[in-house]
Amino acid sequence: MGSAELNDFVKRVSERTDVYSVVSAYVPLTQKSGRYWGRCPFHNEKTASFSVSADKGLFYCFGCGAGGNIFKFLSLIENISYFEAVKLQARRLGIDLPEKKYSPEEERRRREEKILYRINELAQDFYYEYLTKTARGEIGRKYLAGRGITAETIENFKLGYAPDEWENLLTKFTRQDFSPQQLEAVGLVAKRKNSSGYYDRFRGRVMIPIIDVFGHVVGFGGRVLNSEDENSPKYLNTPETVLFNKRNLLFGLDKSNRAISAAGAAIVVEGYMDAISLFSAGVKNVVATLGTAFTPEHAKLIQRYARKIIFCYDNDDAGQRATIRALPIVQQAGAEVYVVKISDGKDPDEFIRKHGKEKFEELIKSAQTLIDYRIKYVLANTEHATTGGKFRALQEILPVVVNIENDILCAEYCKRISAALVLDEQLVAKAWKKFLKQMQETAHQPGKKFIAVKRQKIFERTDPIIRASCEVVLRMVWHENDMIDYVLTVLPTEIFSEPQREILFWLKNYEEQGRRANQMNAAEELSDEANAQLSRILMDGSDEPLDTEIKLFNDSVNILRRDVLLKKYHRILAQSEGYKSGDQEIYNKSIQELIKVKKEIDNLKGN
Repeated sequence: MGSAELNDFVKRVSERTDVYSVVSAYVPLTQKSGRYWGRCPFHNEKTASFSVSADKGLFYCFGCGAGGNIFKFLSLIENISYFEAVKLQARRLGIDLPEKKYSPEEERRRREEKILYRINELAQDFYYEYLTKTARGEIGRKYLAGRGITAETIENFKLGYAPDEWENLLTKFTRQDFSPQQLEAVGLVAKRKNSSGYYDRFRGRVMIPIIDVFGHVVGFGGRVLNSEDENSPKYLNTPETVLFNKRNLLFGLDKSNRAISAAGAAIVVEGYMDAISLFSAGVKNVVATLGTAFTPEHAKLIQRYARKIIFCYDNDDAGQRATIRALPIVQQAGAEVYVVKISDGKDPDEFIRKHGKEKFEELIKSAQTLIDYRIKYVLANTEHATTGGKFRALQEILPVVVNIENDILCAEYCKRISAALVLDEQLVAKAWKKFLKQMQETAHQPGKKFIAVKRQKIFERTDPIIRASCEVVLRMVWHENDMIDYVLTVLPTEIFSEPQREILFWLKNYEEQGRRANQMNAAEELSDEANAQLSRILMDGSDEPLDTEIKLFNDSVNILRRDVLLKKYHRILAQSEGYKSGDQEIYNKSIQELIKVKKEIDNLKGN
């Protein structure tokens, strides 16, 4: 499928898409002031700040900054790629997808992958049938009933049971013309070590299907039921396969992603049963790691839906150590991190079965911030009565608190740390500054990575007049692409925010190629932040530059030029004060430069 054919396909889907109908299927909308408004599906809010412009085909949330065209909306809310969103909408509209041509090798891989997915789906059905409809599944049903798992939950998660036999699944599936090698490729069987042939990997276990966010069964987790077999691990996962990678998967995310978006937070637990119990009790925004440490990939997965991540690991030492290991990973990803410590019970499953949903939600509301949790953990697990102990405890606390940017919070935590360690506040502040300096120096060393987290800001400029003027200029350049050279000539790019500079240079590139930029290109090629800002900017103006827009553009350029000149004037003025008692020739030149800049400023006032 060529690029022209692809562009034509995307254009046809876009032209036939009613933006209001698509968005309103996910978000209740009300019309006001020529737009539609609703509560944002991408973050938790009480007041509607999510806006849709049906005539422009754009959306923007003034609360979280998400924005773009309708395909961007679908990609975010369905957690799929941009082109997958186009294909989804095409299927809904009954528009046939263009045929893509694959190489013979690509065709072979695609066919094989489909077979592997199909094997996993059939295995899920096989285990589910064994649990729910056979006499041998009674042991599994009794175990789940003892854990408070209902028939509804069993059906919802398609839980199953693997019979305690060596070749049950192997025999059944090879009779369906699947090869042992294909079954091994998805981790359902394993080769015998001392003889030829294969055997079922999962035997005598309650089976938990692991499903990716697209709804594909990619693997299984099995909980052993025969406690007499000391050699069998309590939980056995599918090994790494072409479909299954624990670093990139979170159990339950396929079911909880909407709830995570709605709540604005994800609760991360350690075990399958923790996640299943919470979900069944009505706590839907929950996911579990798959018997592995929390990874940066896990953080990225969750942050597609929410920035707030709440860790609720087991209350034993292993669970607390796992929490401590996970915290810096999530912090570096830029998430808001909180920690829940189970007050009564060893894990979330036990707590919610004992106390119920309301008590668990109260526990979540009392979650500690990453910093508070880290401080308490260090104080509880270090000997800080001696001078050396105090120093070691301080060095463990500083990596977390050093990322605080708010001056008031910095001062507050400095007081709290000094009080907790019985140290002079000035000493703590001095150690804090020293540690921060070391981190900054490390950041500039080759091969080193600066670990301090920087907060994402929608705008670098805080002056609302300057910010609005930048947006007016960008809107005009979008409509009249040939004006970009004029803008880049009269205005320094530094006056624009980083996302706005990205938009400018992107438009400049299109102008140089003699191409016309559009919303489809923007959604595919710009960063999420730049695309969202562009959507909001375009929503605020007319589709064509009217006389009023042109006058507003000229006024905005003058405002920005005046801002640049005023900064230049004050910079020269400050420098001239240093020359006054020194070199008279340099001082006179600086005064002449001041007069020249002042004249330029006055001329702008008269325009």
